[in-house]
Amino acid sequence: MVALTRDLAAAGKPVAAICHGPSLLVSADVLRGRRATSYAAVRDDVRNAGADWVDEPVVVDGPIITSRIPADLPDFARAILAALQ
Repeated sequence: MVALTRDLAAAGKPVAAICHGPSLLVSADVLRGRRATSYAAVRDDVRNAGADWVDEPVVVDGPIITSRIPADLPDFARAILAALQ
């Protein structure tokens, strides 16, 4: 999954992660220089991976779509649908 995530992001294909999911993006090293969000407990990992962590319901930075918590699912789903169109 790490290699797939890295390859998709490198190809400019949408990659979406919510809650603790950005941990995979950290492992794939695709957050460096990007804006992103996540569940608060993952914030330091996201920052240490080189991202500008923000507390927003959804963040779209290039092909990377991140969201914080299940309550943000409507915004997250809209962002994913927009990226797939």
